[in-house]
Amino acid sequence: MTALLAPGKTRPSSKQALGVSFSGLGRSFGPSGARRVVLRDVTVDVRPGEILAILGTSGCGKSTLLRAAAGLDVPDAGEVLIDGTPVDGIDERCAVAFQEPRLLPWHTLQANVAIGLPRSAGAAAGKAKVRELLELVGLDRFAKHRPREVSGGMAQRTSLARALARNPGVLLLDEPFGALDALTRIKMQDLLLEIHGAQPTTVLLVTHDVDEALQLADRVLVLGRTDDDAEGSTVAELVTVPGSRPRNRNSAELGRLRSSLLSLLGVTGH
Repeated sequence: MTALLAPGKTRPSSKQALGVSFSGLGRSFGPSGARRVVLRDVTVDVRPGEILAILGTSGCGKSTLLRAAAGLDVPDAGEVLIDGTPVDGIDERCAVAFQEPRLLPWHTLQANVAIGLPRSAGAAAGKAKVRELLELVGLDRFAKHRPREVSGGMAQRTSLARALARNPGVLLLDEPFGALDALTRIKMQDLLLEIHGAQPTTVLLVTHDVDEALQLADRVLVLGRTDDDAEGSTVAELVTVPGSRPRNRNSAELGRLRSSLLSLLGVTGH
């Protein structure tokens, strides 16, 4: 579900892409005296309209970083700013889509998308926005279907449409295509780029897929440990992906960058 469904403080939604800044962010979990540091001193600026992919091994804090940006998790140290304003509770300028679509099974796809509308949306404008988004993700003919009546890819497209319903300045995607088959995943990647071109937003994309990061992102942030004696993940690397989108998946330049990123993630022999 998008952050609209969570309780807490809110800020107005946005109609433009917004910058996101992480400054000295730290987060740990567990009881006092036995806390496990997950993130430490994460500092990075995400430009308005940028697609930033976040890579790292399992448990390195990728989703925690995303949750901090959404206001769904409170860091122990540092802060997150959106458009220069500190995140303090749920921020309606952000929207979140997770790996599972998390649709309400008793609602139609149309009704599920409408859940994401800002509270200020009028009835007529809200209906028009839902129709526009369903058309954007290619589901206008399935508006009256329920989640059980559509494929996993269609359910995930519905989840994306719901996240976009409030015109978010920042779109937070937590492995949104991870559960899809390879062909559907490629189609969803292409759809995300179409959406990004049609509706201005800044995208933070958590993924385990290096190729996905290279296809979609302007830059790739690698989280990891940079010091064997230090606990928690920080910015291990921040690289710019060359070339404009859509990119040639088989280019030698991307191949070299892919090898470099895999090495940073501890994958050898590729």
